[in-house]
Amino acid sequence: MLDADLPLLSVRNLQKSFGATRVLRGVNFTVRAGQIHALLGGNGAGKSTMIRIMTGGIRKDDGEIMLGSQRGAEPKIAIVHQELALVQDLSVAENIAMVHATAGLTIVRAGQRAELAYNALALLDPHLARSALHRKAADLSMHEGQIVEIARALSIGADVLLLDEPTANLTAGETERLFAVLRRLVRETGIGIVFVSHRMKEIRQLCDVCTIIRDGLTVVDATPLDSLTDNDIMQQMGQPGAREVAHSRRRFDMAEAGLVLKGAEAVIPIHKGQILGLAGSPAGPSQVIALLNGTGRSSSWSLDAKGWPARPASPRDAVALGIGYVSGDRRHKGVLAQLPIVDNVLASRRVREKRYMVRASERRECLDLVHALKLKAGSIRDLPSTLSGGNQQKLLIARWLGMSLRLVVFEEPTRGVDIGTKRDIYDLIRRMAEEGTIVVWWSTENVELLELCDEILAFDTDGRVKGLLPHDRFNEDALADLTGMAA
Repeated sequence: MLDADLPLLSVRNLQKSFGATRVLRGVNFTVRAGQIHALLGGNGAGKSTMIRIMTGGIRKDDGEIMLGSQRGAEPKIAIVHQELALVQDLSVAENIAMVHATAGLTIVRAGQRAELAYNALALLDPHLARSALHRKAADLSMHEGQIVEIARALSIGADVLLLDEPTANLTAGETERLFAVLRRLVRETGIGIVFVSHRMKEIRQLCDVCTIIRDGLTVVDATPLDSLTDNDIMQQMGQPGAREVAHSRRRFDMAEAGLVLKGAEAVIPIHKGQILGLAGSPAGPSQVIALLNGTGRSSSWSLDAKGWPARPASPRDAVALGIGYVSGDRRHKGVLAQLPIVDNVLASRRVREKRYMVRASERRECLDLVHALKLKAGSIRDLPSTLSGGNQQKLLIARWLGMSLRLVVFEEPTRGVDIGTKRDIYDLIRRMAEEGTIVVWWSTENVELLELCDEILAFDTDGRVKGLLPHDRFNEDALADLTGMAA
């Protein structure tokens, strides 16, 4: 058991520049034993750069990083990133055991792999521990993969555990179980946990203290959360405070025909300019999304719309029909990492028009979109990796602005972005709907759906349709009950 007053990790005056851009200008951060510490800041504040330095991914320019432990050795630091880092062709047991190989030639026997994986997974999800050890990572759902990643990090006996948006794809029950495990680990072993999230409700449920970074500087240093209001935190982050949301009763015209979604359990008409929310864990919404974006020829859903096939044959076919698609999984389903910002913005137009050259007028249009979206980029010739996660998400939305779309699908577009960027994305979604585009939007944050949508199609954790909620029946608790997802 570690001393509760012991600093496991201390960062002082941390500085880092990339070229002429100063990302960290003097960050202070301390993680103590037995503490769950929220690390907060807007997109581009410097959180990711600081974490990469602390975990050895990049070198600091200046400042001190001090590690200390009562165990007589430097504490182990493990990180679970927002984007999954599992080897898809390996089994769950192999993925967990790989971090225990101390050298390239080290062999971890099959029996040891199974024991390591079972013990680690059983802390989080006993059922998964019993059923998934020999499944390939490629066969896991997103939330199962997240649990395996966390189990792998815990299995090395970490003294400091960094969790970057770990609940983004978890159900309410899974989130509660994860939080219970984290609290118990802190209480029984005294480890320190750093929790990075933009969900204030979860931060308050789990964390003891918070540090806030803004523009590369620490503006709130290890302050108890119960001494700060949500508005205090938003203001320190440089974000607008909470505001009263007025739901619009008129976003679409019921007389204007759109399309009909047909499934085994429901027939859902959608009208021009309507925002239809999809609520629930991935099993149900992913079937609808796969149908619409052209990747789900085996989907149980089909379309009924004048001039449209029952199912788009491919993503290219979906784009040709006037269907846009934005995923919150930026790394695997969105950003073209090796192409500059201008090519990322113009990618959808090129697919639709079957061309490859960029006209001078499009460069100007790209610049206009970058400015309109408040996208913090040095140049449209820069790579997307120079942008923060929230700005990368705006980049994906920019692809579809100015195009003539009949429908656009958003798959968790605000995953891992700060409240200010969320508001910008909400405004873009509203603007698309007001122009007559049908919007289909899946989010695992029920409060988002209740704020923006006209109707919400709710699925349970097994992917079954549980109901279509009209605007006048929206209720946070009722939606959480239907879906089993945290509000």
